Amino acid sequence: MRCGHCSPCLNGDLTYCRNFYALNFGGAREDGSSSTRDARGSLHDHFFGQSSFGTFALTHERNAIKVPREAPLELLGPLGCGIQTGAGAVMNALKVNPGASLAAFGGGAVGLSAVMAARVTGATTIIAVDVVPSRLELARELGATHTVNSRETDPVATVRKISGGGVEYTLESSGRPGVLRQAIDALGIRGTCGIVGAPALGTEASFDVNGVMTTGKRILGIIEGDSIPDLFIPALVELYMQGRFPFDKLVKFYPFDRINEAAEDSEKGITIKPIIRLAL
Repeated sequence: MRCGHCSPCLNGDLTYCRNFYALNFGGAREDGSSSTRDARGSLHDHFFGQSSFGTFALTHERNAIKVPREAPLELLGPLGCGIQTGAGAVMNALKVNPGASLAAFGGGAVGLSAVMAARVTGATTIIAVDVVPSRLELARELGATHTVNSRETDPVATVRKISGGGVEYTLESSGRPGVLRQAIDALGIRGTCGIVGAPALGTEASFDVNGVMTTGKRILGIIEGDSIPDLFIPALVELYMQGRFPFDKLVKFYPFDRINEAAEDSEKGITIKPIIRLAL
C-alpha cells in the first residue's frame, strides 16, 4: 500500500512511499480509521493496506490489481509480496540481461522467484544457494543452472569458481547479515548485490570496504521488486499462463482449520508458500 501523494509516489517510485511503514504495518488507513469494528470500536486491521481471513475484502483502488478472468484467482495472492519481490528484483531493479550471471542466496519463495525470473530474462548462469536439498532440487527444476549447498561447501568460493571470478548479480533474500556478506563477496568486478531479505529492524551488517570500492561493486536495497504492481503483476500472470513462470510449484494449499499447520510447515521449510483456502 502507498499513499499516492508523497514525492516518491509522485515520481513513480511506488515501493518507496514515505508512509510505507505506517500504511502497511500501522493497522489503519492514513487518516487513522479502520474498516472493521466491534462493540468497543475500531479494530487493528489493514495489514499491508488490507485485511485477511475474510471471504470479502474492502480495499483501496491503489491496492487492487485487475487480472484476466481465466487466471486461477486463488493462486495469485503470493504475487503481491514475495513472488513479486524476487521476480521484480531481477527484472526491474537489477535489470538482469540476456547472457548474464546471477546467484540467488536463499531458496525460499523470493529466491526461487528470482531464479524463475532470471531464466525469463535470458541469464545463462543462474546459481541457487541454500541449505535445504529439496529447495536446491526445485531450483534446478525452475531454471537454476547450478546449485550450492552452503552447509557443505564455501558458497563464495564455489560461486566464484562456477562464474569464472564472480557473478554479475547477487540477490540476498535470507535476511541474515552473514549471508549478505557472502553475496557481496561472490560478486565479480562492478557486480551488483540486491538486498531483499528483511531482518529485525536495526540489524547491522559488515563488508570489506576496499573489496567493494576497488572493484566498483554496488549494494542495492530493493522493496517489493521496484515494481509498479498494476503493470508487473499482470505481466507475471501472463508469464504463468504461458508456462514460463511456474510459481505454482512453490505453493501448497491448506484449509482454514489447518492454518497452524501451514504456519509450522512454512517455518520448518516444508512448504515454501502456503495458501489458506477459506470455506465458502
